[in-house]
Amino acid sequence: MSRDNSAVVQDSALPLATSEKIPPRARVLTAARELFYRHGIRSVGVEAIAEAAGTNKMTLYRHFASKDELIAACLREFAQEADGVWARLEAAHPGDAAAQLRGWLAAVERRLTDPGDRGCALANAAIEIAEKDHPARRVIEAFKSHQRERLAALARAAGAAEPEALADNLFMLVEGARVCAQSTGPKGPVCQFVRTGEALIAAQLR
Repeated sequence: MSRDNSAVVQDSALPLATSEKIPPRARVLTAARELFYRHGIRSVGVEAIAEAAGTNKMTLYRHFASKDELIAACLREFAQEADGVWARLEAAHPGDAAAQLRGWLAAVERRLTDPGDRGCALANAAIEIAEKDHPARRVIEAFKSHQRERLAALARAAGAAEPEALADNLFMLVEGARVCAQSTGPKGPVCQFVRTGEALIAAQLR
């Protein structure tokens, strides 16, 4: 293994005491998610993932037919975790769609201004994966469409004058802000994220 891959494994290897109690499939997923997110999908090989998971390539391929299928499985888990944000917002602001939209802005801002955050895992993967027939593309496109529709549904429930336009504007704002955070840092223009989002919402709810 190359020096770079060795460093990748060292950064992400599961603690031995913990890994022994986790089923192999879950260990592979955990290791792959961390490695892909921190180092990129293309730069991480299955050897590095297997080593970080405390297993071997044979076991990895027993659970995932290919690296592409493993990538898709990792992205599905990232998507499920992101969906949890909406459930928490609904629980925090039951029946108040406008408050849920503003709560979403605050939740996104916390991620954008976290120095250790590497952006949206699915957006990052979309940039790396050019093949339209890649199994991960279906996961990414379904997730992003679902996220945009959630914004539209809240905009409609909040009484926005043009809910579809508001959803599009908020969606483009967050996608752009994630890229901006990676290129200019958490103290750059992303500091205006909530202010800009609030202005978009306020303009539609007059």
